[in-house]
Amino acid sequence: MAREKSETLHGRILNEFSRKIIDGTWPPGFLLPKETELAEQYGVSRMTMNKVMIRLASEGYVIRRKRIGTVVAQPRAESAVLAINNIAEEVAALGRRYKWSLQSCESRAGNAQDRRLLSLNEDEAQDKSLFLQGLHYSNDEPFCLETRVINTTLVPDAMSVDFNKEVPGSWLLKTIPWTKARHHVRALNVSGRDATLLELPVGAACLEMLRRTQIDAHWVTCARLLYPGEAHQLIAEFDGKFGV
Repeated sequence: MAREKSETLHGRILNEFSRKIIDGTWPPGFLLPKETELAEQYGVSRMTMNKVMIRLASEGYVIRRKRIGTVVAQPRAESAVLAINNIAEEVAALGRRYKWSLQSCESRAGNAQDRRLLSLNEDEAQDKSLFLQGLHYSNDEPFCLETRVINTTLVPDAMSVDFNKEVPGSWLLKTIPWTKARHHVRALNVSGRDATLLELPVGAACLEMLRRTQIDAHWVTCARLLYPGEAHQLIAEFDGKFGV
């Protein structure tokens, strides 16, 4: 029971800290309080708080520096991502064969892991939503691991779609107009089931893109796109109106 409680606290703190970094409450360069202070503040052991910090560092959220402490990492390449691309078209542009493979699809309420992974708030996660995960392939090799939630209150037709045949992102792009989008991009070292699905060794560099689209104030979908780092790069072109 004590171990289960500790793991629950670990997940709650990890979720809270990552959200503060993603939404800018803790901006790049922000110096976090000492682990002992945070452990006391959250009523956990220093070991539990240390595990939280190790996880945040491994996922690229923070940098741990001797004699300085733990600081929020600078975002990587976020400004270079300007468009919502069709992954099938990305693969085709490379002259390769594209394939989509659905791994899971279920209608349910979100949990703490969903909220952290997809940057959902508690109100969004409480609604019944459609959670999907699948692989995009290039020449039969994993090109991108997609984890997505669709707001079925706003997009009820998604419940009747066969996502074994329809690629979720492509279907949404041609079906649902959106008025606002946000991308958050960072580098991380892959682990666990993500590494297995992408056929990568644990610790391999990957590029993670968190994408959120909305219609006015209502969210349509939140997606996590995980690319093997060596096989993907970000390129953007700018004209003079952006300055120098």
